[in-house]
Amino acid sequence: MTIFLCKNGFDGILCGVYDAYASKLDLGECRLEMEEEYEPVMFAEYREVEVEAWKAERVAKKIQNHMSEEAYVHLYRAALHNSPDRADWILRFIILGLKYGRRVVKMLQEPAVYEIFQMDRYVGREAHFHREFARFERLKSGVYYGKVGPVNQVLELVADHFADRFPDMDWVLYDEKHKAAAVHGSNGNWMIHHGVTEEDIQKLTEQSEPDVYIDLWKTFFHTIAIEERRNYRCQRTMLPLRYRKYITEFQ
Repeated sequence: MTIFLCKNGFDGILCGVYDAYASKLDLGECRLEMEEEYEPVMFAEYREVEVEAWKAERVAKKIQNHMSEEAYVHLYRAALHNSPDRADWILRFIILGLKYGRRVVKMLQEPAVYEIFQMDRYVGREAHFHREFARFERLKSGVYYGKVGPVNQVLELVADHFADRFPDMDWVLYDEKHKAAAVHGSNGNWMIHHGVTEEDIQKLTEQSEPDVYIDLWKTFFHTIAIEERRNYRCQRTMLPLRYRKYITEFQ
């Protein structure tokens, strides 16, 4: 068994796919794993995968041209999932896609296709929740700051939504689970910063000040509630508990 260790991110996985094919080894005896998440296996040969833009671009074009843009989107979103097996499932999907072409997205009976669709759906659902429930507060500097804690790496999907919704505002959305922050400028440009520390966030939020709108929103939220119609089970279904620590009205 030869295991290719991929760097984090979709490009890292695509480079792993390229190296697996370029090795000319039997792909049934190859496996892709994430470099930061793998568990060593006895008698396996490990090869580190370097991220090179041309490799990722070549594999991406192959997916888009031979399979479809739809297949590419499914794989991209699956790469954001937290499963340690995501890289290998993406390899298995691509092997099928190069064999069956555009039909691959309909082959849900295949384990690789089924797993990619499951991961894609879970990532999409979590991104939707964070688009709906992310809350921002205004700092003294005029920057709006929000914090989330997703299980999967959905920050870029969520940030893309807010970049479209608030194109002329300065804001920062911090993912405390993955130590990353989306930073958006009033000029409309934004990017993801990785390796953000708690000290960085403390320095940023030291500029915060009491916001009357936060108190008004909490008052409104509690005032419109009808005590006799409270249904906590239904509420937990619509809004899981793990999101509430980041939501203003539950703090």
